Amino acid sequence: MKQENVKIHCVNDAAEHNVPLGMSLLEMAEMIRPATARRPIAAYVDNQVQALTYRIYKPHQVEFIDITHFEGSRVYQRTLFMVLHKAVEDLFEGCRLSVKHSVSKGFYCEIIGRKDIFPADVIAIKRRADEIVAADMPIIKERLLRPEAEALFSELGYDDKLGLMQTRPRLYETVYHLDNTVGYFYGAMAPSTGYVELFDIRPYYATGLYVAVPRRTNPDELESMVRQEKMFDVFSEYSDWVDIMGVPNVGSLNGRILRGELGELIKIGEAFHEKNMAHIADMIADAHNRRGAKLVLIAGPSSSGKTTSSKRLGIQLRVLGLKPVLLSLDDYFVDRDKTPLDENGEYDFEAFDAIDRQTFNDHLERLYAGESVDIPRYDFITGKRQWYSEPLRLDERSVLIIEGIHALNPELTSRIADDKKFKIYASAFTSVAMDNLSRIPTTDTRLIRRIVRDCYTRGADAVNTLRRWQSVRRGEERYIFPYQEHADVMFN
Repeated sequence: MKQENVKIHCVNDAAEHNVPLGMSLLEMAEMIRPATARRPIAAYVDNQVQALTYRIYKPHQVEFIDITHFEGSRVYQRTLFMVLHKAVEDLFEGCRLSVKHSVSKGFYCEIIGRKDIFPADVIAIKRRADEIVAADMPIIKERLLRPEAEALFSELGYDDKLGLMQTRPRLYETVYHLDNTVGYFYGAMAPSTGYVELFDIRPYYATGLYVAVPRRTNPDELESMVRQEKMFDVFSEYSDWVDIMGVPNVGSLNGRILRGELGELIKIGEAFHEKNMAHIADMIADAHNRRGAKLVLIAGPSSSGKTTSSKRLGIQLRVLGLKPVLLSLDDYFVDRDKTPLDENGEYDFEAFDAIDRQTFNDHLERLYAGESVDIPRYDFITGKRQWYSEPLRLDERSVLIIEGIHALNPELTSRIADDKKFKIYASAFTSVAMDNLSRIPTTDTRLIRRIVRDCYTRGADAVNTLRRWQSVRRGEERYIFPYQEHADVMFN
């Protein structure tokens, strides 16, 4: 009997391939050897990420991706969490892994059921995880009717997953099996544990562990761990707060919304936000009165809430009798035709040289000298600065608030003594996790915010924003994150 074939267009080699009906992506990759930097870990099938276990039954466009691709990197991380999930369950009866948040290009995790984690525990988890990886154990995907999946997770005591299933009802649920360990993930997984050979686990404070993952740009090396004490404190405060509120994950949040409690949650969230902002304003007023600090610098990555934070901070400072004067670094962008280019020949709006620092420092010095200064406004539609006759002036009660991605770069305000500054790093640091093993990356939250902002205020559609996002992320790594721990305070 003649075998039926399916025509596949492979993006990697720009060629058409006839593959047997029902062939898996893994088998196809082994057959055609697609040109990827590393072994493929997943693939785009008609622009949707699929696991290599996905089987082909009709014509598709397929693009294989590896760990150097941002989606491939996430597949690697999910698979690693599954391995660690099994290692913890194998070693500690009745305990479970909880992936709390990202930190220092890795991940901070805790073990539910153990208050403290000792170095010996971390060594044991790493050893068991290495054994699981070396065994190259298959990760089996299964689709279950929702009542069957709920019964399974109820028996296992996985309340976080159960709550999510019960508040977003679907006919089928996807469950993953690794030997006798069951997982529930949102996105493709590697076919087996042997795909996650490189990782490390280290103690992190007394309560958790740090998981190091490979660099996307060089997967033979692990990301280096840099202590981020201030950022860790922000995440810890947030984690405690959502636990107290009873919304540690999306399932519990959905439950409160369905019970009609959303309004109360919003009001408490706003009150918590304002309480923190008022505390920062008190710190600024103290620095202003004690050491003459009248320059407040607010930095943070793209769409992190810098402009909104500066405006709300201004209100709190007025309550304290100070006179906030707001200045945005965005208004000091050079004209678009003078914007530096990145390695791909595209405009690099995140570069430090995209700011007209000469004009900015001239205005800063004149403001400090008590002069009245006309401030530019940058038009993102035309790519040019415009000038308005709305001059700014400082007096003895004034506090100059400057917000922008480069605000904490010491070169920007090198002419002002450091003790005359108050530095704030603001970002949308956190989001409620899907469940104990599936975090929602904060970069995804910022991307959604940027899509909306660019559409409404900067003349860019969603496709344009998505196309530029990787350049934005590279700029954050180069120009913003290195200075975040220099801040006097971090605001979530």
